[in-house]
Amino acid sequence: MRFSDADAALAQVQRIYEASIAHLRECMQRFVAGEELGGHVRACYPLVRIQTETASRRGHPEGAGLSYGFVEGPGRFETTLTRPDLFHSYYRHQFALLLHNHGVELEVGTSTQPIPVHFSFADNDHIEGTMDAARRARMRDVFDLPDLAAMDDGIANGTYEPRAGEPQPLSLFTAPRVDYSLHRLRHYTGTLPEHFQNFVLFTNYQFYIDEFIAMGRAAMADPASPYIAFVEPGNLVTHRASAPHALPASHGSSPPRLPQMPGYHLVRADRSGITMVNIGVGPANAKNITDHIAVLRPHAWMMLGHCAGLRNTQQLGDYVLAHGYVREDHVLDEELPLWVPIPALAEIQVALEQAVADVTGLKGSALKSILRTGTVASTDNRNWELLPNNQPQRRFSQSRAVALDMESATIAANGFRFRVPYGTLLCVSDKPLHGEIKLPGMANHFYRERVDQHLRIGMRAVELLRQRGQDQLHSRKLRSFAEVAFQ
Repeated sequence: MRFSDADAALAQVQRIYEASIAHLRECMQRFVAGEELGGHVRACYPLVRIQTETASRRGHPEGAGLSYGFVEGPGRFETTLTRPDLFHSYYRHQFALLLHNHGVELEVGTSTQPIPVHFSFADNDHIEGTMDAARRARMRDVFDLPDLAAMDDGIANGTYEPRAGEPQPLSLFTAPRVDYSLHRLRHYTGTLPEHFQNFVLFTNYQFYIDEFIAMGRAAMADPASPYIAFVEPGNLVTHRASAPHALPASHGSSPPRLPQMPGYHLVRADRSGITMVNIGVGPANAKNITDHIAVLRPHAWMMLGHCAGLRNTQQLGDYVLAHGYVREDHVLDEELPLWVPIPALAEIQVALEQAVADVTGLKGSALKSILRTGTVASTDNRNWELLPNNQPQRRFSQSRAVALDMESATIAANGFRFRVPYGTLLCVSDKPLHGEIKLPGMANHFYRERVDQHLRIGMRAVELLRQRGQDQLHSRKLRSFAEVAFQ
């Protein structure tokens, strides 16, 4: 069907998706009950398509200055879609921009891409667990299971080339790739993707999470808070005192143990709140979680963590605002070659620097005395100091790095790769090159003194970015020559 109205197109997407999911769920329930279904059961994702004969596009105030919302030239473009309930506002915005920019209708229909039956289960469905091993083994004969060939990141990586006659992509992610990440987010963070907000803070220390929890609970006790709910792992929802029905009643409960990378969410009605995730230590975790959060298309993500200061002039507790990255993390070398520069994004840099000034009350030379802008190196070797012949030290010196950690370059590089604006503000917690290594007494004093301030700086930066509007964030620096239309 063809549509010239974004709402009507989205309603058709919803109808197709809901019918497909209902069919799969019904058949799965019958299969679990022991019924023979008499053949292969299949339901497919909805798709949206646009076809244009010209590279020109119509001007429109809503899309003026945006780096997305249009196709790069004449041709046929399409993408599969999933979870229109979750992505309703996002899809509607993308549809509206395409209609305004190109003046042609959107085609909405059913694709040939099967929905894996696992992705049809409701959040609390575990019906397959009631089957014996033999019955579970027969699932692949009756239903479509996840196919990793339909979930790669070739579009985002710039390596995907459609075959002759195939349409070009509209989105960075296919529907199966999105569904895969939505399920992984539940597993790793212990919270539903519905709770994630459009501004994401990452940290590598539980101390920051403890402060965020305290702030979140305090906000819920404040009737004037702009946040309407606070969500913790296990989907445990606390509503703001003056907005008890802002979210559906929580069916969550505190988990017996925290997930691998617990997520916490300060929710605003328009999803412009703050999500904070403790990613733990190391670039593998940093890549893993950003691979999955990227499908939610957040407005920005930022790293708040600790680092080793590499300059003798730095003091414990000083801040480092990254304006460049040395990537010795190795986890993205295949997807994003090392020769690709990871630029600093002016909007994020300005917000972080202003946030440091606002929270500390310092300016001018006093601000510069605690805030250094420079290159941050990230390594996958926690004990780099012990390598022979000072090889890492020499490389870090040649790169002019001022700080070292294990996650920041990965988060920035994956932001670049997935077109998600990124930034890094670190706090110096030790100076191994100058004999100031972490000792228990020093560390405890440092954490007490700096964690609260550092977190408030990150939250203040989010406020500044929110005030300036999302349209100012999605930089053309993150877009390629022939970019997909969806943000």
